[in-house]
Amino acid sequence: MTTVEEVAPNVFRASGTDVNVVILRDGGDLTLIDGGYPGDVAAVENAIRSLGRRPEDVRAMLLTHAHVDHMGALVDFHRRFGIPVLTDPVEVAHARRDYLEQATPKDFLPMLHRRGVLPWLLRIARVGATKSVSVDDAVAFTDGVPLDVPGAPVPVPTHGHTSGHSAFHLPQHGVLVTGDALITAHPLSKIRGPQLLPEVFDHGHGDTLGALENLAVLDAGTIVPGHGPTAFLPIADAVEKAQTQTRDHRHGH
Repeated sequence: MTTVEEVAPNVFRASGTDVNVVILRDGGDLTLIDGGYPGDVAAVENAIRSLGRRPEDVRAMLLTHAHVDHMGALVDFHRRFGIPVLTDPVEVAHARRDYLEQATPKDFLPMLHRRGVLPWLLRIARVGATKSVSVDDAVAFTDGVPLDVPGAPVPVPTHGHTSGHSAFHLPQHGVLVTGDALITAHPLSKIRGPQLLPEVFDHGHGDTLGALENLAVLDAGTIVPGHGPTAFLPIADAVEKAQTQTRDHRHGH
């Protein structure tokens, strides 16, 4: 069952397998931000249809970063309907798979004894976590400029989790789609609330903590993360919590 939550007027969070997808609606036109796992395509389609729209009504698809759990429906819709995929200039090559910055199954072996890790691995394996996905012709956007797509999101560079990771700001709604730069929950994390993903997921060449500074200065009180529930609090407060949680956790407090 796909959950669809309207977090602001015409801004929807839909759930894939332990991962979020965002739909922006502008009249009859949609923008899709991220696409879940390959096995989440039907869930994304159901979310779109629950709004009285069809996948063909998606005018553009934005990719926060080119990890398999965010590319599923984007790869599928791009192939089936020719809908363009837009991402950060650095991430275009990652989407093409010129290189891969992604955790592999062996990265999780040391954690298998931990509660919840094996069920999570099995769950994501069923929805295609080990599949090879790519978009050969993703289009680079310009950071900091509202995109000419439904909802007019503004890309915010948050390089760190991957080398070209982006968040998306909807200033007119005070909404920030943070992708994996800032999350609120994850099956591999004991923490609840604003946080960074566990370090095992970071393969970019940026600074994950430093990337939060680009978010903290924005005007937003609704945060839609790549993983976990929507958070309704000022982004500056969420960033401060994430920084504190991360420092305490990584220094073993």
